[in-house]
Amino acid sequence: MRFFSKTRHSHARLNVPALVQVAALAIILIRALDLLMILNLLGPQGMVEFVRRSVQTWTLTLVFMASLVLVFVEIWCAFSLVKGRNWARWIYFLTQVIAAGYLWAASLGYGYPELFSIAGESKREILRSLVMQKLPDILVLMLLFVPAASRRFFRLQ
Repeated sequence: MRFFSKTRHSHARLNVPALVQVAALAIILIRALDLLMILNLLGPQGMVEFVRRSVQTWTLTLVFMASLVLVFVEIWCAFSLVKGRNWARWIYFLTQVIAAGYLWAASLGYGYPELFSIAGESKREILRSLVMQKLPDILVLMLLFVPAASRRFFRLQ
């Protein structure tokens, strides 16, 4: 008989817009696909060598660990977005600015370009490659900030 009885909730349920759900799922899938593509490109032995090269100096280790933390923060933001946390979309925006800024700087010769950089002959070519690499993240940011339904959802939470 409990199946037919009404259940009472003390508060309204969260109605997440489809665009926010798509954006959160895209963040998770983009990071998972990035990892799979790196694993496919390098293979198991290449991954071991990559980690070994990444921890040769303290500075490289710091950059490597910071990049891992950045990925985990992005995934954490994706789960928080679905809960309606406005700060999560701003932190995700900040992670993208940090990642793009570091890739740009490393590609121009500031930092360690042998591990974390984009290949290119000129600044224009590097910028074009960076924008193409960050295009999925830019589209996710647009889903979170541009549509009125997304803005309203985060404003009301």
